[in-house]
Amino acid sequence: MTEGRQKDIQMIKRVGRNVFSNVPRISVIIPAYNVAEHISATLESVIAQKFREYEIILINDGSPDSKRFEREINSYLEEIVYIKQSNAGASEARNTGIKHARGEIIAFLDGDDQWLPDFLASQYVFMGRHELDMVYCDAYLFGDNSPYIRTFMQTAPSHGEVTPASLLDLKCNVITSGTMVRREALMAAGLFDTADGLAHDFLLWLRIAKNGGKIGYQEKVLAKYRVHLNSLSGDSVNRMERSIFAFERAISTIDLTIDEKAIAERRIDDFRTDLKVESGKSLLLSGRNREAAEAFRQANRRRRSLKLTAVAYMARFAPGLLLKVFKAMRSNEITFVRNIERSA
Repeated sequence: MTEGRQKDIQMIKRVGRNVFSNVPRISVIIPAYNVAEHISATLESVIAQKFREYEIILINDGSPDSKRFEREINSYLEEIVYIKQSNAGASEARNTGIKHARGEIIAFLDGDDQWLPDFLASQYVFMGRHELDMVYCDAYLFGDNSPYIRTFMQTAPSHGEVTPASLLDLKCNVITSGTMVRREALMAAGLFDTADGLAHDFLLWLRIAKNGGKIGYQEKVLAKYRVHLNSLSGDSVNRMERSIFAFERAISTIDLTIDEKAIAERRIDDFRTDLKVESGKSLLLSGRNREAAEAFRQANRRRRSLKLTAVAYMARFAPGLLLKVFKAMRSNEITFVRNIERSA
């Protein structure tokens, strides 16, 4: 079992009249926090699935938008299992869903993401055909006023066999809203880590792989992952902090081999450099030019490159011009959480 926070979580559970009466093959787990404006589209994407032997378990994790949220889901209540609990974080919410799930397979979907109609059917068939314990797919990146420009795997590709080493080396990148996992594999791996911090889904996939679980990537776009284009710099800083936490916790809590630990330590060093770069961007956007220049200088000391040298120089002597360049490029940036999104 994973170590974590001990919380007295208050919970109310309501089972809709139309919820699949027999034991379903798949339980769909949807944790929700501040997603009232998106939850209807998320639920509709599940209801539109061609595969029908599923149950939907929706967990309201003590969301501050609960009044609006419950108005939005009112017409769906008879079709779902609705659990409302005191706020405990995304990992605890997912664990709550798993503990109440009846299906032998668990599919995860965040409350503001969506599935394409073939998601469940295609992933279920692929999982069975290849005798997998876990499968994940690709997803379109989308957001407010944003067309389908890229997919998740175009920004964080997956190549080769999924192993602890390939996960740690970011050669295989899992998007949580594109995953299906056998319940017994989840239980054997200890469910989601609920310790204070972030990156709990990445750590769970790593523990499943370390347990010998067979993980596969189906190279199909079967989901839609929402990104928020109006907060790129902050998201990027948080993404680096999440990555550092994930890999440090992997080293401290998982029995990695010498080679796996070396990969994790190398990646932590890379993330620390990236954090300096992203912090520099954030500082530049907020007008703190001197601090931005220092952040870029420190990044360049860690990872020497002509590009970083030029950026550090411009931040010091021409911050206005650098800001214009960054803002021009910013509209084409799409942030993502590499394996560990939205876990808190």
